[in-house]
Amino acid sequence: MPQHEAVFRFFTDNAEQIYRALQPELSDEVNPRSVTRCWLEGTTTLVLQVEAEDTAALRAALNMYLRLVNIASEVQELVKK
Repeated sequence: MPQHEAVFRFFTDNAEQIYRALQPELSDEVNPRSVTRCWLEGTTTLVLQVEAEDTAALRAALNMYLRLVNIASEVQELVKK
């Protein structure tokens, strides 16, 4: 049962594109000690929730997903230019 949780809300016009970019990673959970969920709230809010059994698993999952959100956001900005 997860004992640690982190929830992030990203407010961006690219929420849907970032959400779609994360979907392949979310369907392939690689760490049995953590669970990651992602969903949209409206058209401009992306919510990322990570639950983990221990702080090391939480840190590892957050590092990966926050990096992926950042990369997807940067790519959307490049596409706009």
